[in-house]
Amino acid sequence: MQIINCPTLAELNEQVSDLLIREIRQNPQALVCAATGNSPTGIYQKLVEKQSSIVVAGLSFIKLDEWYGLGADDAGSCEYYLNTHLLAPLKVSPDRYIAFDGKTNEPIADCKRVQHLLEEHGPIGLCILGLGQNGHIAFNEPADALQPHAHLAQLSKTSLTHTMIKDTNTEIELGFTLGMADILQSKKIILVVNGTHKHEIMQRLTEEKVSTQLPASFLWLHPDVQCFYCESDN
Repeated sequence: MQIINCPTLAELNEQVSDLLIREIRQNPQALVCAATGNSPTGIYQKLVEKQSSIVVAGLSFIKLDEWYGLGADDAGSCEYYLNTHLLAPLKVSPDRYIAFDGKTNEPIADCKRVQHLLEEHGPIGLCILGLGQNGHIAFNEPADALQPHAHLAQLSKTSLTHTMIKDTNTEIELGFTLGMADILQSKKIILVVNGTHKHEIMQRLTEEKVSTQLPASFLWLHPDVQCFYCESDN
């Protein structure tokens, strides 16, 4: 893992958006896995601003995770976030997008559906990740063992305090997520970390010790990971 320290959030957003453009130019047919949350928002905004410099018609996207119980119209859902910040601005058609259904009554079947589509259209070419305060990647939470493929995860107390769902009236306990093997099979991974509240978990990550209690540490096993880190909140 290569760690790139950025002095400001604006610099991080510029560097990562430029990297995404270079990667998309090199592989215009890539399957892109897109994280949600606070960390990638500015990056997606910059990418949308610069989209005239790339061809996105051949790209396809897969949603990394989703709160179980929230649908596409819920402002706190990952679906709503991605549609707002990335998919709609880039004019990505539904046939080029793989996503968990947060409102499904058959969550296990939905995991199998997403896994099948990933196997059919994958592997992921470019995976954009954030880092949870407890070290989770997507909804792969710290545990004695990690699941390799798409599954419905019991969410930690840390995940359930996320700002995305602070205003929802839906009781949330579970989340859909791609598994660690799915993520590690990506050709390239970009990990984005920013904010003073991420200082402690970044310190743990840079110890380079791989543990299921720190799922993000498994990224050390991947041959092509770039981590962009800004300790500042702005």
